[in-house]
Formats: sequence, C-alpha cells, structure tokens
Amino acid sequence: MPIFQLTEAINFPPVHYAEDGVLAIGGDLSIERMLLAYRSGIFPWFNPNDPIIWHCPNPRFVIFPEKFKISKSLKQLIRRNTYHCKMDTNFEAVIKNCRYITRKNQLEDSWITNDMEQAYITLHKMGYAHSVEVYNADNQLVGGLYGIKLGQIFCGESMFSKTSNTSKLAMVHLINNVNLKLIDTQMRTDHLASLGGEYIHIDIFLDYLEQYKY
Repeated sequence: MPIFQLTEAINFPPVHYAEDGVLAIGGDLSIERMLLAYRSGIFPWFNPNDPIIWHCPNPRFVIFPEKFKISKSLKQLIRRNTYHCKMDTNFEAVIKNCRYITRKNQLEDSWITNDMEQAYITLHKMGYAHSVEVYNADNQLVGGLYGIKLGQIFCGESMFSKTSNTSKLAMVHLINNVNLKLIDTQMRTDHLASLGGEYIHIDIFLDYLEQYKY
C-alpha cells in the first residue's frame, strides 16, 4: 500500500491505512495540522533533512496512570525529597534539554528539529503543550518531560534526565497532579516498559482519545 502524500489541505487519511506505523509524509507543522494530528491519534516523527513523516502505530504503547510502576529506588528518591517539581515554568528549557542531551545508543541527530521545537513552543503558548520540570536543591533544572495534553489524554513527546531517575520523578509529578486517563507514549522503549507501559490495540487507543480528548 503506498504511503499517502499530504498536500496543503489540512487533513489526514484514515489512521488504519498506516503501514508499519507510517501513515503519511509531507504537509507542514502548522498549529492547525498538529492539533488535527494529535486529536486523530497521529504524531510527527522524522530525522533531520527527511520529509515530515506522520505516524500512527498499531499496537500503541501507553501508560495507564493507575498502573504506573514506582521502583524501590524511585520510592527512596521520593522519600529523600532531594528534588522539587514544577509544571510549565520553563517549557523552552525542557524541550531544548530533550533535544540536545546525549542519549545511550543514539546514532542520529535529535528528531527535534528547529521547526519541531518552534511548533511545540507555539503549542505551549496556546495552552496545548505542557512541561514538567525537576529542580535540585540549587534550583538547577536536572530533569523533565513535555507533551501535548488533550483533555484527560497526555501525549508524551520526550523526557530527559541529567541526574538518575529525574525524568521518572517528572512522570510521578504529572500523574499525581494532572487528572489523566491515559498517557500516550507512542513507541515502546525498555525505559517506558519498566514504568508500566503496555501495548493496546489502536482501536482501543482511539476510543480513549475520542472519549477523553475534550
């Protein structure tokens, strides 16, 4: 089945046409298209110098807040109260850290291009994109995450840690302080699986999205 080529029109093909998670290429990162994508279960993800690629994988990897796993080491870190968390106090710093931090086994440059970064910053200013920041005792930013919030669905985009487990602390803060039914993590990683992430069929994911996105 051919991959759909988007035009200037702000629309997407039905998500069930996605092949190996890839639904379409092209289009732009306009706010109108980005919001339509997320509300439809679609997200952009591509390498620098590649065309924009729109994804809707099946099955979808998600975290149900009530199933979030807090490890023994994370419990100890929470009890020590070494760090403090905030929300939406420094979105731009969070996305820049997610973009530039060195990750294990990373071969490609970050998928967070200049255009992607600016699109999410604009979405943040419009009240759709949110960040959680983790600060140490010296008030230095040492971890965090950001994503798109649609009603009671949080579409997680990226997270970072400068100190062990601080991205997990950000996730704990998100779950404890925002009324969420589902966290969409999009793709499986061992890190997300260790937090309780699981696969669900795309139809189940879309049902949650339709029910709770407003």
